[in-house]
Amino acid sequence: MLPGLAAAAAAHRCSWSSLCRLRLRCRAAACNPSDCQEWQNLVTFGSFSNMVPCSHPYIGTLSQVKLYSTDVQKEGQGSQTLRVEKVPSFETAEGIGAELKAPLKQEPLQVRVKAVLKKREYGSKYTQNNFITGVRAINEFCLKSSDLEQLRKIRRRSPHEDTESFTVYLRSDVEAKSLEVWGSPEALAREKKLRKEAEIEYRERLFRNQKILREYRDFLGNTKPRSRTASVFFKGPGKVVMVAICINGLNCFFKFLAWIYTGSASMFSEAIHSLSDTCNQGLLALGISKSVQTPDPSHPYGFSNMRYISSLISGVGIFMMGAGLSWYHGVMGLLHPQPIESLLWAYCILAGSLVSEGATLLVAVNELRRNARAKGMSFYKYVMESRDPSTNVILLEDTAAVLGVIIAATCMGLTSITGNPLYDSLGSLGVGTLLGMVSAFLIYTNTEALLGRSIQPEQVQRLTELLENDPSVRAIHDVKATDLGLGKVRFKAEVDFDGRVVTRSYLEKQDFDQMLQEIQEVKTPEELETFMLKHGENIIDTLGAEVDRLEKELKKRNPEVRHVDLEIL
Repeated sequence: MLPGLAAAAAAHRCSWSSLCRLRLRCRAAACNPSDCQEWQNLVTFGSFSNMVPCSHPYIGTLSQVKLYSTDVQKEGQGSQTLRVEKVPSFETAEGIGAELKAPLKQEPLQVRVKAVLKKREYGSKYTQNNFITGVRAINEFCLKSSDLEQLRKIRRRSPHEDTESFTVYLRSDVEAKSLEVWGSPEALAREKKLRKEAEIEYRERLFRNQKILREYRDFLGNTKPRSRTASVFFKGPGKVVMVAICINGLNCFFKFLAWIYTGSASMFSEAIHSLSDTCNQGLLALGISKSVQTPDPSHPYGFSNMRYISSLISGVGIFMMGAGLSWYHGVMGLLHPQPIESLLWAYCILAGSLVSEGATLLVAVNELRRNARAKGMSFYKYVMESRDPSTNVILLEDTAAVLGVIIAATCMGLTSITGNPLYDSLGSLGVGTLLGMVSAFLIYTNTEALLGRSIQPEQVQRLTELLENDPSVRAIHDVKATDLGLGKVRFKAEVDFDGRVVTRSYLEKQDFDQMLQEIQEVKTPEELETFMLKHGENIIDTLGAEVDRLEKELKKRNPEVRHVDLEIL
């Protein structure tokens, strides 16, 4: 726009705005501007002269001034055509009215949009950018370590805590090398089949050799140091279980002798009670020994739940063997009462059982109190949540044993005083009911633990705050902290990372001068793609390092957290 016309437009915005609004109304009404009286009055030189300064009688040529508008045309499904309206040029102020009276000509404008990068179709299966380790390359593609020396080696961030980084290979390079070594995919498949058969044969020989070695050790005696499985029975829950097995086994033997001598239904219930306790505690010992085994590929999270499984089976055994036989014997005593012989020996055995069961109960209580203090929990809550299932079973069984001895002794005393054997049968039913209540509680608590129980809300809150207070985290969702048993916790959360903070963390480690030089050298879309791919992959590696850092901090804050799964949103 020329300076003269710019000054005129600035000085008389109202007249120019009126002209534009009137022009739009004419177009909306589909009328010819030359037939509009208001338009003619406005565009005459006398009306339009107010827009032109007196010192500028001539107006420069206005060419290439374009007004854009969009006309919607109905063509099939409908389309939009971008059109250009060109204001005709005029040389003098006298020609303005004549030019503006003429109808405006419309010319279509074609717009071309050039794509910078073409979208790539990778298909349903794309493995050209996959990395594999050297072990997988050797095992899956039947290569030797010498074959891998000729391939490109790439250092990547290690997923394991004990190593900083490790070497990987491109899968495409390994596949090409395997075809070069074996000649064809069919030859490679045959070699894999032969190696699979050889592996199966090797495992069979190894199994036979291990069996022979066990027989040899049994014959000559095992002189190796005590294993980890055996050491667990000398402390903690294992020690409590072994003490309970020894005491309940002796009680069972003497109670059966007393029942044979007296024929008392209550004494029979107590003997069955001690027998079931001994068998169940044997199951607990088996569960403890199994729970400390090292995780294997079939059980990556270990065998810690075996304690809950053995406790659950113990509860079912108490119900079936202890409660069931006690109820049966009590009912038979009510239906067919039998006279009872001298109960002196029965009283003596019950007294000894009361002392021994009380001692076992005291050992279990002390162990549970010590563990509850270590967890920061009350004794009652620790027992109700079955945090230590093996010791918990011992506690409940010994509590039921002490109460059962008191019930049996009371009912036998009433029988001695009154001479009525029905009291003794009622004592058997009372012991059976007590065992049924204990078994129901054990079944419920251990089932809840096996279903996947969360840790304490206070602990979850501390772990959540640790993540939320980190500058690289915007928010966390779907937090789950599951108790795996034996003081092992699995923590899982959906984490929304702040990409700006992660990018800044990456940029802090870069040379800005070199990066600016690389940016200045970018001239084509291909060079821009190469630049973005390079730094984009490095930023993803930085994000992985941030995840590793947060996992280490979570484990440091709560040592019970053994497995951390942070999923990126």
